[in-house]
Amino acid sequence: MSATRKKDLRTGKPLWMSLPSPRLATSRQLPRRALDCVVIGAGISGALTADALSAVGLSVAIVDRRGPVAGSTPASTALLQYEIDTPLSLLARRIGRTRAERLWRRSRLALDALRERARHLRISADLVNRDSLYLQGDVLDAEGLQREAYARRRAGLEVSFLDAAQVRHRFGIARRAALLSYDNLAANPRRLASGFLAAALARGATLHAPQEVTHVEPGATVRLHMANGRMLRSRSLVFATGYELPRAVPSKGHRIVSTWALATYPQRGRLWEGEAFLWEAADPYLYARVGPGRRIICGGEDEDFADEAQRDALLPAKIQTIRRKLARLLPDVDTRPEFTWTGSFGASTTGTPTIGPVPRMRNCYAVLGYGGNGITFSMLAAQVLRAQICGDGDPDEDLVSFTRRF
Repeated sequence: MSATRKKDLRTGKPLWMSLPSPRLATSRQLPRRALDCVVIGAGISGALTADALSAVGLSVAIVDRRGPVAGSTPASTALLQYEIDTPLSLLARRIGRTRAERLWRRSRLALDALRERARHLRISADLVNRDSLYLQGDVLDAEGLQREAYARRRAGLEVSFLDAAQVRHRFGIARRAALLSYDNLAANPRRLASGFLAAALARGATLHAPQEVTHVEPGATVRLHMANGRMLRSRSLVFATGYELPRAVPSKGHRIVSTWALATYPQRGRLWEGEAFLWEAADPYLYARVGPGRRIICGGEDEDFADEAQRDALLPAKIQTIRRKLARLLPDVDTRPEFTWTGSFGASTTGTPTIGPVPRMRNCYAVLGYGGNGITFSMLAAQVLRAQICGDGDPDEDLVSFTRRF
């Protein structure tokens, strides 16, 4: 039995799989010595965590039952935003204004840290700053967006409210007010994860794939039993398994959601102002960005189920729905898809992750429930876990712990 639930995380052909990505040195030979940390998962969360831990001098091994960056990371549309799925004004009602503001500020800091770390490591992943246009929908109407703008400004987050006339004039989108926020980040997620893995490997971390963990024994020394009969020993363990939830880790408040996406053929006409990210204050919401080769990457139509066969069967119909919505939003673009795919991702009731020590599993840590801005939360996880494993503690760990009450 695997230590994590096995899932078919994506189907179809994501755009990123057609683009070159760095090759990473893997080894099937497992270390015999005890390590400071083993990271299970070689996607973006595992890559960022391995980079953070190896950078402070810890010995790190990364294991993955598939291979590096072969799970759900390539299915990401990589609109890297600080905005949490649950608007700040609504999150404040649910968990209190102070905690909501702290979460939103920390998400902003995590995105900035990701940008700065990638720049420092000279990771080439098509990284470019992008503003975000958050369009009125059935979750927040125009008045709701104005309240949201006030809530964000109170938290120190700069944002501009645009009425429907301004949105039409600047972006060509009709009958929608919007909030304009600044300096989010577009990326190639496959190259981004590979870049952080390469940085960790350059410091002496090791990457073992395909290698499957079948059983974990927590304790002063964590023992990981492998499918090949070998065992790894480590002072700490991080479950960075994305949406294949660890069997022993509590998952209350988290669920698996399916999503669908497309990348169009290269656009010939003029694109919208600043190639800003577009997303809706709606449930489910449509989201769009400009990707490599002037392709529009667009996704949405999320549903609360994770049955892979059911998810895959809906791909043609869901893509047609996304095309219709994109055409209504931007009538002049070519919506013909060159790439289409579907995948599963984690979600939580508040749109926020759970990060930290796993209850009743000594020296074991995990990250659950990423929501729409999963890569941003992956960076937050790397920061929090580094502080906890090194014994320093993180000032915001109470907001994301397994024992929190929201």
